Amino acid sequence: MLQTLRTYLKMIRFSHTLFALPFAFMGAVLAAGGIPSGKKIFWILVAMVGARSGAMGMNRFADRHLDAQNPRTQDRALPQGKITPHEALIFICASFGVLLIAAWMLNPLCFALAPVAILIVSGYSYTKRFTTFSHLILGLSLAFAPIGAWIAITGQFALPALVLGTAVLFWVAGFDVLYALMDIEFDRRMGLFSIPARLGEHGGMAVAGLCHIVTVACLALLIPLLSLGKVYLAGLFLAMALLLYEHWLLYRHGLAKLNVAFFNVNGGLSIGMFLFTLGDLLFG
Repeated sequence: MLQTLRTYLKMIRFSHTLFALPFAFMGAVLAAGGIPSGKKIFWILVAMVGARSGAMGMNRFADRHLDAQNPRTQDRALPQGKITPHEALIFICASFGVLLIAAWMLNPLCFALAPVAILIVSGYSYTKRFTTFSHLILGLSLAFAPIGAWIAITGQFALPALVLGTAVLFWVAGFDVLYALMDIEFDRRMGLFSIPARLGEHGGMAVAGLCHIVTVACLALLIPLLSLGKVYLAGLFLAMALLLYEHWLLYRHGLAKLNVAFFNVNGGLSIGMFLFTLGDLLFG
């Protein structure tokens, strides 16, 4: 059972949940003006785990035939037969079921919007077959994290939530473009659409840089919108430094440093922004 659990967690890259989860909690604390109730935090966490598990399971299911042909992904669970397509579909349905339950427990608007979120995060997996905007659609999928958390607390949309969601959208799109640098030749050979496959390595890096400029601008816009102070500003400078470091690593060392740039830097950025935001609300 433990081996099976490890296989499923590896399939959905459970450790990468820390990319979106801190931004979900950031949206929650900004909406609450501090720390929300324990009940809200619990159901937001459950919704996030359900949504991301279902989305990653769908991605692996949709790409199982492509993954079997890509040397970088041939060892994944579905191509290797460690998880069957039928088992993957059961896992996907169960995960999205968890999301729907959590959304129901949060408020009616969350529950009403949950099917829309499921449609978008599931559909993303197929977009690389027909559009170079697949990176932005992935970003939109993760942008639901802070927007959904804001709605979970307040029961309504608000401009700051949309601004924060936009920041996440372009942050994710930027690092997904960078991650796609590893598969330029494979994507071209298979007729898949990605910005690096279309524009090349330098073009992809340039687009990722533009995306991250938009991210910083949106995070900065939250300062006047929510009257945030110096602690948040310090977190914003940290985020800027980490993004600059990410791009410098790739320009200086190429794909050899991609995993460091992708996982360590972006994980640190999301956790750092949440902690500095919370610190600003509590002590700023």
